[in-house]
Amino acid sequence: MARSTLLSGALALATAALVMNPSAAQASPPGPRDVTAVLFEWNFASVARECTNTLGPAGYGYVQVSPPAEHIQGAQWWTSYQPVSYKIAGRLGDRTAFRDMVNTCHAAGVKVVVDAVVNHMSAGSGTGTGGSPYTKYNYPGLYSSYDVDDCTAQISDYRNRGNVQNCELVGLADLDTGEEYVRKTVAGYLNDLLSLGVDGFRIDAAKHIPAADLANIKSRLSNPSVYWKQEVIYGAGEAVQPAEYTGNGDVQEFRYAYDLKRVFNNENLAYLKNYGEGWGYLGSGSAGVFVDNHDTERNGSTLSYKDNANYTLANVFMLAWPYGAPDINSGYEFTDHDAGPPNGGRVNACWQDGWKCQHAWPEIKSMVAFRNATRGQAVTDWWDNGGDAIAFGRGAKGFVAINHESGPLTRTYQTSLPAGTYCDVQNNRTVTVNGSGQLTATLGGNTALAVYAGKSAC
Repeated sequence: MARSTLLSGALALATAALVMNPSAAQASPPGPRDVTAVLFEWNFASVARECTNTLGPAGYGYVQVSPPAEHIQGAQWWTSYQPVSYKIAGRLGDRTAFRDMVNTCHAAGVKVVVDAVVNHMSAGSGTGTGGSPYTKYNYPGLYSSYDVDDCTAQISDYRNRGNVQNCELVGLADLDTGEEYVRKTVAGYLNDLLSLGVDGFRIDAAKHIPAADLANIKSRLSNPSVYWKQEVIYGAGEAVQPAEYTGNGDVQEFRYAYDLKRVFNNENLAYLKNYGEGWGYLGSGSAGVFVDNHDTERNGSTLSYKDNANYTLANVFMLAWPYGAPDINSGYEFTDHDAGPPNGGRVNACWQDGWKCQHAWPEIKSMVAFRNATRGQAVTDWWDNGGDAIAFGRGAKGFVAINHESGPLTRTYQTSLPAGTYCDVQNNRTVTVNGSGQLTATLGGNTALAVYAGKSAC
């Protein structure tokens, strides 16, 4: 849950942006396809269909689904982040729908990551989406007041480690993850999901759980090397820092998203020449990156779909640039920051009923195959105009140019590509690389060009 998420009443929930980092010996994430489509608040049946129709064919390696646990009732999106039991009985579907989704996505070549809410339980009292009664601190058959931390006040001081990790995030019952019973129970929930075929977890609000507690829980899993990314939001001078969590798995690098907004909105793309570790971020092999997520698109700390070309080009850059493991946020239009998903999470079709489907925007979707084709290749042939036009290669495997200037740009670029004809997947046109590796093209303002080996015809 992000501290800055807008609240709505006593039960409002700041969603944790979970960051997972890979074990030190693993790539980030494991496997040759490292792009995750985050289908925020899509129901499980809709996710399954999208794995078959779009994600698998496009080359996405993972789909991340919203929390599957039973939660408090209500239409707001943040109700999904207030669990009352670990039954799969939320608004997005039941256990059967979840299992069918995992199997369908696997058949399409897409692995499944679950947004796991294990830092806290709900506030308030009532009956959950699966029929379970609850009151704050008492979740029958699961947890009681003995299983929550002694501090029952809200977090108020991010420079105090104990306050951050033992007190309550926006008033939600904070689990005592140092306790044996809690560790065993959380691991049991995750193991149940693994038994259904889940391939990884995004740990929501990981910053509010000691890294050692998460390590203990992960060690209890039936697959302790499962992909694992953790939401640990960087804050200058704060007591809890993202680097503490890299021994467990990937950690979401929020600075990457914050700085992309500033560069695309107010600075020069030329500054991106050493983006990533050169900017003081986590090591690439431990970083989960994104242009936006469901929290940040609502609190305005990053770009969002409302930023039009700036947003699209930032996603193109992220997918072309070899740093971290990228998430593509795919949600729905909103004016009310608390509004839940259209149709209760059922997606009848992309770009209808408010569903934005950023993962399927042609400019973004085409870059997933580019990323897969250029994996492992260093940046070569960097060029910039000192302003908002940049270009770079990925060895002999690919080349990208981004024109974020207001007017058209015609230029001959030096690449390391073999001579031949290539499909510019950003514009669905063919371009030619000559025997000297040169490519000449005209780019309109706020457009890009992307070519890669193996894609010659459009």
